[in-house]
Amino acid sequence: MRFAFPKSAAVLIAAALMTGLCSCSNMSDRKSNSADITESYTKQYEKIVYAYTAYDRIPEKKILDSVEEAINAITRKKIGVEVELKPIAAADYSSNVSLALQDGEQIDIFESIGDFNTFVSGNMAYDLTNMIDACAPETKKLIGDDLLSVCYKDGKLYGIPTYKPYAAAAMIVYRRDIARKLGIDMSKVKSIHSLTEILEKVKKAYPDMAPLLPVQQGNSGVNLCIPEVDYLTDGVSSPKGVLMGGDMTVVDYYGTKEFADLCRLARTWYNAGLILKDAATTTNTVMELMASDKGFCYIANYNYPAADVPAVLEAQNNVPSLGAVQIGSAYITTDSINSLSWMISATSVNPVAALKFLNLTFTDKDIINLIIYGIEGRDYILDEDGFASYPNGKAAFGVPYNTQLNCGTLGNYFLMYPLAGTSKESVIWEKEQNKQAGKSPAMNFTFDSSPVRTEYTAVNNVISQYLPGLLCGSLDPETAVSEFEYKLHTAGLGNIIAEKQKQLDKWLAGK
Repeated sequence: MRFAFPKSAAVLIAAALMTGLCSCSNMSDRKSNSADITESYTKQYEKIVYAYTAYDRIPEKKILDSVEEAINAITRKKIGVEVELKPIAAADYSSNVSLALQDGEQIDIFESIGDFNTFVSGNMAYDLTNMIDACAPETKKLIGDDLLSVCYKDGKLYGIPTYKPYAAAAMIVYRRDIARKLGIDMSKVKSIHSLTEILEKVKKAYPDMAPLLPVQQGNSGVNLCIPEVDYLTDGVSSPKGVLMGGDMTVVDYYGTKEFADLCRLARTWYNAGLILKDAATTTNTVMELMASDKGFCYIANYNYPAADVPAVLEAQNNVPSLGAVQIGSAYITTDSINSLSWMISATSVNPVAALKFLNLTFTDKDIINLIIYGIEGRDYILDEDGFASYPNGKAAFGVPYNTQLNCGTLGNYFLMYPLAGTSKESVIWEKEQNKQAGKSPAMNFTFDSSPVRTEYTAVNNVISQYLPGLLCGSLDPETAVSEFEYKLHTAGLGNIIAEKQKQLDKWLAGK
């Protein structure tokens, strides 16, 4: 999908930018040209809309308004800007943002959520190259040139990556109370292949329980256990041509032995009743299923220590007695960084104001914690050591406002209050992991899918048809994988792989 603007719009945007750049360092000296001296107080401030993903429920308007006002009490004084918070349900986020921008609806700031390349190639992201030094110098210094480099395309900066732990590793999250009751030592689980015996033991003791739950609809988590995969912009949910094990040859992910072996494992679990039968189609979240005693464990990627995972999940979801064990090693790719990056919309009439507010989400502790936790005393409480928890023993979903599930996606993760039960020393571990984790040899390469846009649409349709069933075991890989592969290549997967290799080779030659 190409997102183009008429020349008149481009002129207006350029004019807004030039005006903003002239005023960026001298905002306090600006004076209203309005002859109406009775204009309301709020209209003296530039207005921006901040669109972010809602992984939980969207709060009532009056609750959202109260958080907005607390934020605006800060932003009016600091940057002369008022902010409208626009949470969008996670399942609809990318499509809703794209449609809103096409329809001319105001969205000034949005997050890429795995679609960085799509937003850039679709002309939906503002070029920040000549703005960041003037309007977000603190963020630029914080992030650093190395991390910012993954958000460049053709020499232009289109986003700012969330500042967070980037090195995610596969972990098994499980019911610690059940493991203890059955005498299961989860610390001995070192790979996904050693999980079968444990799932069988749980099934025997709890025949009405699904030993393994999908981490999300259509994803059993088995695909997270292939080591050192660079998805080259596509992400784990819809991989196509990938790099594996450091080799710089782009390969068909679905044609690899590793993928076939994991599909067979998922099928074995499915036939034995070890995985939720409707894992490919269920709309229940994994935490809802865990809390209602429908499952024993699930597989997911986390980028903080295994010891902290249970504390965070228990606080978020009111699910007692959780444990976690790491079964994979951390690996950083370009997508690890720019898949969660923040962008200014190309249609924004206040790009400078938007960037100034975005800068605060990386540098102002009060701003980021208001967005994450809401109002202190009502939505969360802080203990004397600075750890957050929910009032009266409630979980995240029991308070009027909470987006703690967004932790690690918004602004500066390291400014957010840690949840009670976690360790402040974890921050040291997380920053060290960013340095020590394995890194793809194609770091900083971003694939431009526009030359194969038609093929992308067709291939994604085939993936959505087959991948959930293969990953969750409801499709027999002995017949379905070959059928899947045939339809993928008929839809144009070979052209995508060839284009990726072409662009990668060009990128390598220019290093």
